[in-house]
Amino acid sequence: MVREVRLAIETAFIAHPGEGSHADQSVAEHLLGVAQLARKAAAKVGMPDVGELIGLLHDLGKYSAEFQSYLRSAAGRINADEDGYIDSESHRGRIDHSTAGAQLVWNTLKDRGPKGRLVGQMLALCVASHHSGLIDCVSPEDEIGAPSTFERRMFKPYERTHFDEVIEKADQQIMARISELLASESVTNSVFDHLSRVISHELGRPGADQSAPAIPFQFGLAVRYLFSCLIDADRQDTADFEKRKAAAHRQHGQYVSWGILRERLEVKLRKMSAADPIGQLRSKVSESCLARGADPTGLFTLTVPTGGGKTLASLRFGLKHAEAHGLERIVYVIPYTSIIDQNAAVVRDILESATEDLFGSVVLEHHSNLTPDKNLWRAKTLSENWDAPIVFTTSVQVLEAMFSGGTRGVRRLHQLTKSVLIFDEIQTLPIRCVHMFCNALNYLVKVCGSTAVLCTATQPLLGELKDRTSGALDIAPSSEIIPDVPGLFKRLRRVEIVDRQRPGGWTAEEIAELATSQAAELGDCLVIVNTKRAARAVYEAARRLGVQCAHLSTAMCPAHRMSVLSDVKKKLGREKFVCVSTQLIEAGVDIDFSTVVRMIAGLDSIAQAAGRCNRNGRAVFGRTYIVNADWEKIDSLEDIRIGAEMTRRLLDEFNRDPSALGGDLLSPESMRRYFNYYFFDRAERMCYPVAAERFGRDDTLLSLLGENRNSVSADLPLRSAFKTGGKVFEAIDAPTRGVIVPYGQFGRELVADLYAAFDLTLQYGLLKLAQRYTVNVFPGLLHNLSEIGALQEVQHDTGLLVLDERYYSEEFGLSEEAVNALSDTIF
Repeated sequence: MVREVRLAIETAFIAHPGEGSHADQSVAEHLLGVAQLARKAAAKVGMPDVGELIGLLHDLGKYSAEFQSYLRSAAGRINADEDGYIDSESHRGRIDHSTAGAQLVWNTLKDRGPKGRLVGQMLALCVASHHSGLIDCVSPEDEIGAPSTFERRMFKPYERTHFDEVIEKADQQIMARISELLASESVTNSVFDHLSRVISHELGRPGADQSAPAIPFQFGLAVRYLFSCLIDADRQDTADFEKRKAAAHRQHGQYVSWGILRERLEVKLRKMSAADPIGQLRSKVSESCLARGADPTGLFTLTVPTGGGKTLASLRFGLKHAEAHGLERIVYVIPYTSIIDQNAAVVRDILESATEDLFGSVVLEHHSNLTPDKNLWRAKTLSENWDAPIVFTTSVQVLEAMFSGGTRGVRRLHQLTKSVLIFDEIQTLPIRCVHMFCNALNYLVKVCGSTAVLCTATQPLLGELKDRTSGALDIAPSSEIIPDVPGLFKRLRRVEIVDRQRPGGWTAEEIAELATSQAAELGDCLVIVNTKRAARAVYEAARRLGVQCAHLSTAMCPAHRMSVLSDVKKKLGREKFVCVSTQLIEAGVDIDFSTVVRMIAGLDSIAQAAGRCNRNGRAVFGRTYIVNADWEKIDSLEDIRIGAEMTRRLLDEFNRDPSALGGDLLSPESMRRYFNYYFFDRAERMCYPVAAERFGRDDTLLSLLGENRNSVSADLPLRSAFKTGGKVFEAIDAPTRGVIVPYGQFGRELVADLYAAFDLTLQYGLLKLAQRYTVNVFPGLLHNLSEIGALQEVQHDTGLLVLDERYYSEEFGLSEEAVNALSDTIF
């Protein structure tokens, strides 16, 4: 806890102006509140004093007369955001409130030897950056012989940072605590001990040395972790002041106990016990997870064929593991191409009691970025910070927390420590993020006390990368939770792969005819393609043939997709029909079709598609047909295109000698060879290459966020280009923006409620519901929709976008053209 600083709270210095009869929040109140929250977050990794110190320093500049004069003005009370900066472009950034605290910690520690200089730079970076996102230490444009970006910030004249003024005016008891912390060896020692664990782990690798790029990259992650503690604390304290009822919505770690949640799951599992062979194998998988739940924290793999019950089995492991080690939360990370609603709904149904309200719930779903990463105070207070015992989120959100710029994503990074991180379908990790991801996971597991579980039927070779010094996982044979993976695959084999590729490929009409004939013979058929355009083409061709059809794509919001899936499940085994979907259905969707038709893609995707066929063993063997279509444009989809090429190579080898691949195209041996081809032939892509036109030279994001080897010389312990790298990073080829859509009656009512909800505490709850009515839109489409007036912001300064209902189809989802007439609904 922050040491109690008893003082007559001064009102002369304002941090945030109150509204109406609500009193102002003083600078002292804000600094103490942030320090307490940041201390708690940093304590998870042994750095409580460090968290408290940066919390006390971050807004020290708000004691300046210039800042107070503006904040007390009418314009200041209207325009100041939660950092006290001015929203009008003519004033933004002129009043510097963040540099003074950074200068104080840097100037105090930089002359205390290498240790002090390193720690001083780390803390100064956090304090100086808390408004804009982490700044560069050395920028690509810095010139030889000139001060670096970081040095220029620290050398900024005191009259411009109000340094002398704020040191004189700041509350003396707070200044005394700052001085006490700066003088204490606990600050520098705890940070240095933290970094020493990074060095110890990385140098323990075979062939590793002090120059390994993984070490400076993880030092950068340590800065990012402390920055996360500060940003989240600042946002929480500000939000709780602005709307005090919102504080009641935060759980602050006060969750239902793991023991109670474990018992709820065990009760459910006892009711689910089945005597059929598939059910018995799923039970064995679940029992293996339970047996390993008390193991020490670390890295685990869970290699189970699709349909083997990974979701509840991994939950069983996670609950026991979290209870055994006192961990804070379980985070399920689902591929961004997948549906997370189904798994979240299953877990919610098991673990949440009817007496637990919306804000005290067990399961939190965080699908998308509804708000832009801009300095809009209302947008920031509406952001989720993963304050729940079980979080379902996407790989995009996690990768952004690890590597993106700004302040939105990074605030969640500290929530990934002291947690169980379950990565579902880990093989979908973007190839360019491989080394950075491995470094981040090593940091979270080896240094920050988390446990990671890599779940998939198709384990990638993240522990056997060609360049291990740039970042690779330590996956020992004992890491695997399942005792006999090859045997499990043989016992769970329920599908055979049929290669039906042909010269010139299949037309949409021919694919629809194949699917229709399979549905007529067996009852139903699932067609999976690689693009939304192809899904629509095959769907419309099948519908012209007179067969019942269902359509699924990421142009549909999660609630829409769940409704379609629910309808499909009701028809399975009862009616003849065809479902056409993009690859979103491949990961984490519990559904069982008689046969599947899959457009050529990577073998891992084909294996996932096969997992939707004969899932429950209704037939001896189901069939998954591989087809090709030259009209499906995948040239720009590099991962899919190269995956398809590697699959064709493996198909040729399998046809020549099936025994060399275990006699099964979906065997672990086949998958291992596929990833050897797919990964090793693309090793140069794994460091996230940055094109020469970005900086006038070839570089990688791994370097920019770590050693920054191509930068000019600078006498600094850390050289990372955080801001530059954050701008470069994209978890997917283009960043998406969440748009709320008025799907169905509930969706339209939700949109109306958002427009009417002036109370921020009410919006906090509505946003949780809005996650299910959101479509992630790429920049080009977002621009086009804006140009035609199809988007509208929900109230000023929220950053929340809503789609005009004329542009949402009940059949295909979000559309660039009007598909509905304008209704009489007025928002």
